[in-house]
Amino acid sequence: MNNLNIHTETVQAALAKHKEEKMALPMPTKRRSTYVQSPVINCTPPDSSSGSENEGALLRQSSVGADLEALDTPSLLQPPSLQSPDSWINHSVQGSSTSSSASSTLSHGEGKPQPQPSQPQAQPQLRVEKCSGEIRQARVVCEIKTLCIGAGRVCVTVFVGLPTPHPPGVPINSRVSTKIQQLLNTLKRPKRPPLSEFFMDDQEEIVEVPQPDPNTPRPEGRQIIPVKGEPLGVVSNWPPALQAALVRWGATQGKSPALTALDITGKPLYTLTYGKLWSRSVKLAYTLLNKLGPKNEQVLKPGDRVALVYPNSDPGMFLVAFYGCLLAEVIPVPIEVPLSHKDAGSSQVGFLLGSCSVSLALTSEICLKGLPKMPTGEILQFKGWPRLKWVVTDSKYLTKPGKDWQPHIPTANTDPAYIEYKASKEGTVMGVAVSKVAMLTHCQALTQACNYCEGETLVNVLDFKKDMGLWHGVLTSVMNRIHTISVPYAVMKACPLSWVQRVHIHKARVALVKCRDLHWAMMAHREQRDTSLASLHMLIVADGANPWSVSSCDAFLNVFQIHGLKPEVICPCATSPEAMTVAIRRPGVPGTPIPARAILSMGGLSHGVIRVNAEDKNSALTVQDVGHVMPGALMCIVKPEGPPQLCKTDEIGEIVVNSRAGGNMYYGLPGVTKNTFEVRTHNHSIPPYVLQHILHLGSLIFVVGKNEGLLMVSGRRHNADDLVATALAVEPVKTVYRGRIAVFSVTVFYDERIVIVAEQRPDASEEDSFQWMSRVLQAIDSIHQVGLYCLALVPANTLPKTHLGGIHIFETKQNFLDGNLHPCNILMCPHTCVTNLPKPRQKQPVGVGPASIMVGNLVAGKRIAQAAGRDLGMIEDQDLVRKHQFLSEALQWRAQTDPDHCLYVLLNAKGLVVSTATCVQLHKRAEKIAAVLIEKGSINTGNNVVLLYPPGIDLIASFYGCLYAGCVPVTVRPPHPQNLAATLPTVRMIIDVSKAACILTTQNLMRTLRSKEAAATVNIKTWPTIIDTDDLPRRRPPMIYKPPTAEMIAYLDFSVSTTGMLTGVKISHAAVSALCRSIKLQCELYSSRQIAICLDPYCGLGFVLWCLASVYSGHQSILIPPLELESCLPLWLSTLSQYRIRDTFCSYSVMELCTKGIGTQTEILKARGLNLSCVRSCVVIAEERPRLALTMSFSKLFKDLGLSPRAVSTAFGSRVNLAICMQGTTGPDPSTVYVDMKSLRHDRVRLVERGAPQSLPLMESGKILPGVRVIIVNPETRGPLGDSHLGEIWINSPHSASGYYAIYGEESLQADHFNTKLSFGDPTTLWARTGYLGFVKRTELLDAAGDRHDALFVVGSLDETLELRGLRYHPIDIETSVSRAHRSIAESAVFTWTNLLVVVAELSGSEQDALDLVPLVTNVVLEEHHLIVGVVVIVDPGVIPINSRGEKQRMHLRDSFLADQLDPIYVAYNM
Repeated sequence: MNNLNIHTETVQAALAKHKEEKMALPMPTKRRSTYVQSPVINCTPPDSSSGSENEGALLRQSSVGADLEALDTPSLLQPPSLQSPDSWINHSVQGSSTSSSASSTLSHGEGKPQPQPSQPQAQPQLRVEKCSGEIRQARVVCEIKTLCIGAGRVCVTVFVGLPTPHPPGVPINSRVSTKIQQLLNTLKRPKRPPLSEFFMDDQEEIVEVPQPDPNTPRPEGRQIIPVKGEPLGVVSNWPPALQAALVRWGATQGKSPALTALDITGKPLYTLTYGKLWSRSVKLAYTLLNKLGPKNEQVLKPGDRVALVYPNSDPGMFLVAFYGCLLAEVIPVPIEVPLSHKDAGSSQVGFLLGSCSVSLALTSEICLKGLPKMPTGEILQFKGWPRLKWVVTDSKYLTKPGKDWQPHIPTANTDPAYIEYKASKEGTVMGVAVSKVAMLTHCQALTQACNYCEGETLVNVLDFKKDMGLWHGVLTSVMNRIHTISVPYAVMKACPLSWVQRVHIHKARVALVKCRDLHWAMMAHREQRDTSLASLHMLIVADGANPWSVSSCDAFLNVFQIHGLKPEVICPCATSPEAMTVAIRRPGVPGTPIPARAILSMGGLSHGVIRVNAEDKNSALTVQDVGHVMPGALMCIVKPEGPPQLCKTDEIGEIVVNSRAGGNMYYGLPGVTKNTFEVRTHNHSIPPYVLQHILHLGSLIFVVGKNEGLLMVSGRRHNADDLVATALAVEPVKTVYRGRIAVFSVTVFYDERIVIVAEQRPDASEEDSFQWMSRVLQAIDSIHQVGLYCLALVPANTLPKTHLGGIHIFETKQNFLDGNLHPCNILMCPHTCVTNLPKPRQKQPVGVGPASIMVGNLVAGKRIAQAAGRDLGMIEDQDLVRKHQFLSEALQWRAQTDPDHCLYVLLNAKGLVVSTATCVQLHKRAEKIAAVLIEKGSINTGNNVVLLYPPGIDLIASFYGCLYAGCVPVTVRPPHPQNLAATLPTVRMIIDVSKAACILTTQNLMRTLRSKEAAATVNIKTWPTIIDTDDLPRRRPPMIYKPPTAEMIAYLDFSVSTTGMLTGVKISHAAVSALCRSIKLQCELYSSRQIAICLDPYCGLGFVLWCLASVYSGHQSILIPPLELESCLPLWLSTLSQYRIRDTFCSYSVMELCTKGIGTQTEILKARGLNLSCVRSCVVIAEERPRLALTMSFSKLFKDLGLSPRAVSTAFGSRVNLAICMQGTTGPDPSTVYVDMKSLRHDRVRLVERGAPQSLPLMESGKILPGVRVIIVNPETRGPLGDSHLGEIWINSPHSASGYYAIYGEESLQADHFNTKLSFGDPTTLWARTGYLGFVKRTELLDAAGDRHDALFVVGSLDETLELRGLRYHPIDIETSVSRAHRSIAESAVFTWTNLLVVVAELSGSEQDALDLVPLVTNVVLEEHHLIVGVVVIVDPGVIPINSRGEKQRMHLRDSFLADQLDPIYVAYNM
């Protein structure tokens, strides 16, 4: 009785062990709306007994035992009201009985599990290839050796869940940080296997290579000797072809029944006699050959392929169609009935039809009516299918041939007779062609092996279109005039005992079933009293080769032995589409003992060797034999990898068969055919031609798995079915449906990773599901010694199904990889199963001084990484320089010399001019403001004044008004009236930090600052003096202030960095003049020029271009406030076209708005006359790495409007120096290089070719401005670096800022950012540290002076880099990968917290996509960056904060996450 408990008990023992370790897995957090259950109507529980045709998943349960079988009763057997799961559990615990085989861990005796820490264990699998000569391959896995006998018997226990203990010392300050703490505690557990020590350079392969374990079991036996089946008997009256048998029975035994079909209730529907079968087949053959075309033209000719499309419930029509095709000598290709346009695997079936050149499909009238149609009434064109002509084969549509017409029946030859479809592990559907002689020989071999007699009865529960159902129920049955009773799948669902009743009623000698049919009958048997199975001579178990079949067979025998079932009639067999029947157990003589059982070590199996398991019962597998080799066949076992070499006697390999009865080829696929159907063994000691002479008879065959279920993880083989059995042993009844579980592997980071997907019951709670998942993880880790990568639960009835109700594994895997699985719960465990990451880089202590490094660089022939812009020189107009050493003087000078020259034009959203300012107007307006400042503001010289204005000319006038009054202006972005709570505190902070004496603003903004809404956010009573500058009296200040020295501060520039730090820098009058001069030179600006600016004017280079440059250079600036673009996207581009602008400046956010908003409307814009061919340079102003993808897509999208591909370039500035690079009007185009990301993480720069793996494209950040010198420095040693290194960019320039005015929140930033010296090399020059990492590369291009051009490449901000595993990562690189992972990821941001990488992704799709993102994000970061993501947070669009420059505020995001303020859709904590 008892095998079944073994599995549950093993799992229980394994989990108890984990309980001692107090493993605390943080539960994911989920927004309530995400898992509100859909209406019941949409999630009817899937048929828990889902009998897939070939699913181990379904009945792996048997391996776990009958009690577990009982835990989940087939929903159709008992109404829920009559029978609760408890009654099943009680019933099974008291009285069920089955035998041993838990694919994942069976054996005898009791005991605690003893996982072997060194190496995981698992179930291997073998394939069938060929030996010499005409060899047929069966993809099955076996081993030829009689193994030890004995099946342990153990009692059953139902596993009960363990509570997850709370880890000590977890701070309960917030939900999020508690969970992260839990996760960190979990990760402190030692991982298995440990990483071996080794040094890894970036030039080496990036994967950790596990060192071979000296304790790994290896095969020790002698080389295997091929095994020969008994000779094929010679029978005098054997027909020359299968069709000849039909002719004979049709003529001599016409009234003899050939087939009985059942209706949905299990009662006989009709019986087809041999006479009818013969006459209808002849009519069909005649019709096919003569009556399909117009005017009776021949459409089909012998050898053409024809699809047979018949439902499982109509065996009679199929039988007639199959034999009709054989008689017409066309080749039938049976396929499943397509149910919808998007059937799982539909396009693969289309591939099969295409490779077989099928253009005609036979079907029945009823089936044709049920096929999906288009509105026109035509049959739908199925995805991937060739165009088909549909032919109905019902008798009334067939033509009876004349008396003189007879079908041609040649003697069986090697031409194809039929094609059987076969789905490979990769999901491809191929057609195995079986020749006429192979078909005949196979029937003969089956007749001999099964001892079939003429006229007996066979009950067939299998699919008659392929495999055993076809070979026994359609071919061999006609050969022997057998009466077949076909029991369709639908009948089995309604009445699981129907096949047993048919055996009893018809006194059938043979029944053809799968383990699931035994299981269902056993579950329902109490309804039946007077059933006798005594007539059975053979109960053929088609999937008896699966290790988990043992317990099903034993349990069925235990229940039905009292009904006359004899133990010796149970006959497991092994089959494959290629080799057909590989082996079958012959019916035994009454009273003889049941053949041997093998109890194998799963650890040995995972290494491909056979070891009898006597010690550790928790990792044992019990398998039953599948009998002997088929008559007339020769079999050997070859190594599954590499060239086919014979195995040793204790080695697991792939079965290879040489026989006339087997497939000949994959039709239409000669390449694949050669590797499978023409295998020759390579062992030189036994050349193929000697094989026949060294054989012995009598060896039993054991199968331990199939190729389709093989999972190769870290060089060890595991069997998907074993993992299913273990998962099902963990209380499945509460959480998931048994039989609705898919196990597969995906390749991530150079190894296979195991994924388990199961359907969750609608009533399972979050806690139940999570508990179940974490227990499954622990059980599989303990028993199989292998880590799971991902465990996902999906809603009931959502996994793709095969035609007979099982899970379509390949489609499920594809959905997982494409992000279409839509799980409702997911658990990723990359930390435990990814053991091949490179060893973390150990940073060496800096024992080598910077001088040695520099000398080393020189010796290696590398130049020091430095570059400079051209000399600032003297400006042509000496007079001008002298007059405007100060910008205030320049304005006065322009007002006198050229009063009516228009400096500024401000546009609104409609493109209309709102206001303009000539030199004299600006000067007079500045005078008025200076006067009011001195009067009302009682301002002293050097006081700071905040300018709070929307983008416009008022802001510019106020700036010069402050200079005229001797104050220091501070420009501040005004608060957003609709979002005061978020924007006003920043304004308040800058006012406080800058110690402003008064505020200049407009009437509107003044009302806002004093409103009730503002009072709710800040204390409005403590504002400094607020002056409204809208309607000022016409006054002049008593005098215009002139600073005594150019080193005095001209203005303060405040900005919030991407790390969330507010910093204000001091800009002197000298720096202002030098900067304006540098820009004038670089961009060739003078009075007659016109530029367009679409930038925020509050800080950095945006402010300089908006407020300062025009006054200095005299050019006209057309000002376009970026906010206006939101109401009129084409505003900026249409301005460029209308005013024929040659030079324009914008921000990334403006460029992104145009790309996303109007990138698809270029045709419409062109029709409106928009033309950008005038634009010579379009410069993006930014303080970050150039966004190459954005600039390239902008150029490509608008090239149709005449935009030159060379026009777009970038500028670069930082806090310490507002303008370092800017693409000028002269000089070479910006260059792009591809650098190796692996080297970059080590702070090294290695150039690679475009398209190289792990390459990162970087664009030069514009030309270095005149007067600027750049050097690349090691931020730790402060020594100069060679040009193959990544280092901090240091600047020496007359327009660097003078220092920080105030640093809010980071007082530790020292003045050394502005005046610092190299530790070696040039100890006198003062440099400013930008805080950005970059490198300098000498290019082949020439600059204006004819020298080779040195390009500066900015890689990223030093403050933002992530130090992980000893390497330096830039967030943008990881975010680029993440955004590419799934179509629904709108934006992403990453940050670290206590060494965990946290990825936040904005979901643009529906919330059901949320959990699909978790594995895809984890995969892509692991693949491309070799990092394991610790936490994945899915949020709504717009949650990731960005600053005015469009840069992500990652630290703000991190703080919000840790304070639990994000309202995430889902938070997944990866184990």
